[in-house]
Amino acid sequence: MPQSRLILLRHGESLYNQQGVFTGWTDVELSPKGREEAEDAGKRLLAHGLYPDICFTSWLKRSIHTAQIALAAMEWEHIDLHRSWRLNERHYGAWQGQKKEMVKAEVGEAHFLAVRRGYDTPPPPLDDEAYERLRQERKYHALDPSLLPRSESLKDTHHRVIPYWKSHIIPELKRGRTVLLSAHGNSLRALLMELDRLTPEEIVKTEIPTGVPICYTFDETLQVARKVYLE
Repeated sequence: MPQSRLILLRHGESLYNQQGVFTGWTDVELSPKGREEAEDAGKRLLAHGLYPDICFTSWLKRSIHTAQIALAAMEWEHIDLHRSWRLNERHYGAWQGQKKEMVKAEVGEAHFLAVRRGYDTPPPPLDDEAYERLRQERKYHALDPSLLPRSESLKDTHHRVIPYWKSHIIPELKRGRTVLLSAHGNSLRALLMELDRLTPEEIVKTEIPTGVPICYTFDETLQVARKVYLE
């Protein structure tokens, strides 16, 4: 089997990242700094001669635009692009759109950290009105409503990301391809649990920087042979 590679790329800084606001499934744009990070990521891939054969993103535009900007910086925009809601960021429920410091002041630091940095504690769910707005968003309108979350823990995110990883991304790696996956902090943490064999206690302490490609190289049995941060 040809050598396969997986490039994980957390989207560049978004406007909500810049403002210290919980984002989740809120579809916000990249900040000017985030666009620069995405372009720099493409330049790093170019410098290392890492030309993806195929690209995967979530349905959120900060993920999509990061991939587009990075590939444009490489003059490598012709490759196939696949998008899935299963690669979306963790859904932060009723906390979405709220400033993190205000939430922490309201609920207390212990509960705030249990939700934000814990593995299986979700934030408060969307109320019925907010959930109906989610269902009516055009990009989710055709999905089975039972698939749409009211809120998610990291564990919940892991449970929706990994089936997609197994059904769509692993087959590309088995073909010896180089795969670019532009996604989010928590959907990428779900993959790091699989790739690095991390426990729930270990993954919640793992930080993934925005705009820094992480390149995994696999051996012929699809075991990780090498992992490099392209910093």
